[in-house]
Amino acid sequence: MKKFFLLAAFAVFGLASAQEGFKIGAHIGIPVADAGDVSSFTLGLDGAYMWNVAPSFDLGVATGYSHFFGKSKNGWDYDDFGFIPLAVAGKYRFSGSPVSLGLDLGYGFATKDYMDGGFYFQPKVAYNFSQGELYLGYQGVSNDYSVGAVNIGYNFFLK
Repeated sequence: MKKFFLLAAFAVFGLASAQEGFKIGAHIGIPVADAGDVSSFTLGLDGAYMWNVAPSFDLGVATGYSHFFGKSKNGWDYDDFGFIPLAVAGKYRFSGSPVSLGLDLGYGFATKDYMDGGFYFQPKVAYNFSQGELYLGYQGVSNDYSVGAVNIGYNFFLK
């Protein structure tokens, strides 16, 4: 599966056009699903390289890091943990509107030895400015457990 995502990333790099550009940012969120039982909040960094492949559609590769802060519950202190996603990112911009919809799909690599990675997904809605975007999204990693967070974040456009 890892080979598939690397192949997909190289295929996406082949679609470059004049509208290409990086975006980097950060997010904060509230853990949900199984993660909500063991962590109190999440902070993360986002990075992507996007290409404009159609009049209102961008496609690219995304990565970053999401850190889940462990919480104390019933006398038990849960460890912090994190995920590094590698994903194909898509973004649809509504014509004449600053609003866009996005979806990242890929694999989330766990940063703890005792945790496995899994299918990564992040649907989001964004409000676009000239130099960046403010977004609200759900970030999830699914395997034998379900790690998720509702996030708000801001990405800066670097063109």
